[in-house]
Order: sequence, then C-alpha cells, then structure tokens
Amino acid sequence: MLRPAAAIGRIGTESAFEVLARAKALEASGRSIINLGIGQPDFQTPPHIVEAAVKALRDGHHGYTPANGIAALREAVAADLNARHGVDVDPDLVLVVPGGKVTMFFAVLIFGEPGAEILYPDPGFPIYESVINFTGATAVPIPLLEKNGFAFSAEDVLSRITPTTRLIILNSPANPTGGVTPRAEVDRLVAGLVRHPHVAILSDEIYSRMLYDGQRHVSLLQYPEIRDRVILLDGWSKTYAMTGWRLGYGVWPRSLIEGATRLAINCHSCVNAPTQYAGIAALTGPQESVERMITAFDERRRVIVAALDALPGISCVMPGGAFYVFPNIAATGIAAKEMETRLLEEAGVATIAGTSFGRHGEGYLRLSYANSVENIRTAMARIRDWLARRTT
Repeated sequence: MLRPAAAIGRIGTESAFEVLARAKALEASGRSIINLGIGQPDFQTPPHIVEAAVKALRDGHHGYTPANGIAALREAVAADLNARHGVDVDPDLVLVVPGGKVTMFFAVLIFGEPGAEILYPDPGFPIYESVINFTGATAVPIPLLEKNGFAFSAEDVLSRITPTTRLIILNSPANPTGGVTPRAEVDRLVAGLVRHPHVAILSDEIYSRMLYDGQRHVSLLQYPEIRDRVILLDGWSKTYAMTGWRLGYGVWPRSLIEGATRLAINCHSCVNAPTQYAGIAALTGPQESVERMITAFDERRRVIVAALDALPGISCVMPGGAFYVFPNIAATGIAAKEMETRLLEEAGVATIAGTSFGRHGEGYLRLSYANSVENIRTAMARIRDWLARRTT
C-alpha cells in the first residue's frame, strides 16, 4: 500500500476551480450557466502583448532563461514599480515566477515549519491557509469584518503577533471581498511592526491596479522602516488579462532572494521565454486596455451591488477594489455552501461559498463581476426568481 507523506493530507484546494468544473459539466449537458465564480478577467490579452510573445518565438527564444527571469523583464518590473509607487527597486531582487501563487508558496515554505505561526486574512485567498498547513506551521487567521469594509485592523493584526510568529500575509485590494485597507490603517500597522523585527510580511498586491473612486494603491514597499522584511507579490494575470500565461513576480528582501531563487531552480527552473517577452510588452507598452478594463469593471461593480441590495435577505458592501463582491446572505437563513450548490444547480448561476475562503466567510458568497453587464443582470434575475420560489 502506498504511503504518501502526511503533509499531502493537510493541503487544501481552490474551490473556484471545482465550481468551474461543475459549471462546465452542466453546460455540456445543455444547461445555461452564468459563471460569476471564477476570478479571471473576461477580456482578451491585448494584441501587442500577444504579438510580443509570437515575435519572441519567431526570433528563436526557445531555450532556458536565467532562473530569476531575463534582465530586461526584471528591469521593466523595477521601472513600473518606481512609476506607480515611487520606490526604487533593485532588479536583482525581482524573481520572475510562473504565476502569483509561486511567490506565496515560496514565502510560506521559507518561514513555515512546525512550531512557527503564520498570520493570514480570513476570509482570504484559500491557498494561504492551505500552504501554511502543508508546512506544518500554525495558521492564525486575521478576521476581516464587514463593518470595517473587509479592511484589516492594524490593532487586531498586531495583537496576534507572538514570539513564534514568522510571517504575516496581507492582501489589499483583497480577494474575495474587494476590501481595500486605507493608508491610515496601513500606517498604524507599519508603526507597530517596527516593534517586531522577527516578523516578515508577504504583501499580496496582485490587484493593485484595480481600484475605484479615485483611490491610490498603498504598497508596503513604500515604508523604508520595514522594507528589509517585505516580500511583494504581483504579476500580470489580472491587470493584463493574462491568467493563462502564468507570469508573476516577487520583490524579495536581499537576505531572502538567494533562497527564493534556489527554490525556483529546484521547482520550475525558469519561466518560459516568450511569456517573459510578453510581460515586457505589457509593462512598457500602451496602458489604454488596462484603463478600459477597469472602467468596465467599475460599471459592473455598481450594477451588481445595486442588484444584490435589491434581493430579499441579501445586502452587499460596495467593494473598493479587485473585481469581486462579497454579499451578506445570512438573512436568507441558507448556509453559504448550500446556497452555492443550489444556485448553480437550480438557478444556473455559479458563485463561490464564503466558507471556501475561511470560516469567517460563513454567511457570505463571493461573486466575480468579470462578466458582461447583460449577464450580470440576467444572473441577478435568476437569483431573485430562485429566492421567490423558495418562499412560495
């Protein structure tokens, strides 16, 4: 009998992909399904980015690249961060990886072991807790509350730090809630973190370009007092509609970059060459497509929140970023997982239960508004009709 290591039994999954598979199966059987579950833009990668990858292939870029990424791409990342956040980044501290998850996986592997504690947002991206558990470290949730707009509380985060805390994971704008933590709260957190020099911070800023209502992103790279402990996670998937290209990056403290690069060599060797050239084109080329996408998301955000607030037993905080809403369904009396299942099977609308993002997600659903206004309105009508059928 095969005996896998115990750690494999502790690793979780990402429910959005499971819901996507069920939705696709129902569609294959002839059902009409509107997918508000999966977290990816419904736009195509801009043509100039695609052409850059095609040109790279035609120019013969078919071999291995440096494990940390080609120099031109790392320099483009550093220049982009300087332009957007006003920070100087050494390109040698940039590690290009195949997707955003790799940076979080490496960060947790570096700090996670039995006896260590790692703090993570709850509700939050499910892979945080999954990988923490995989390493044998203790996963300590940071509750994100609706009354705070799903922003973290600096006082609450700081109160959870112990001598065995190794890493804190933060995410703003956030998945699954769309919550954005205001600068004043980030300032308070950073002031407190100065007193805990043993704690590293993984700042997941993958949605940093997706902000609304004139907000400006606050990056933890902007705080020199903790800069030597910050690991920045960012990438191309969301901003440039490049989810399938699998391209992300981390900016690492100088003390950690060698270890992270060794993990890359052991894990995936390097990122494929043509995708890296596409990444350069994305960062250095025209940004109008990004602006159009965010404008479209803003319209959809307002449509879906208004429609959700009009549904009986459902209310929804207006998200400040990303492309998700996290409506409160507690007044319907239906548990989150049951509502996810029944909306898909009985109403033809794919959503994700809040509990897929942590125990503090009970009483909520995550809906992605990375879909057309027409489909969003149709989905809301289907949910309204389904709720009405339940009460008649």
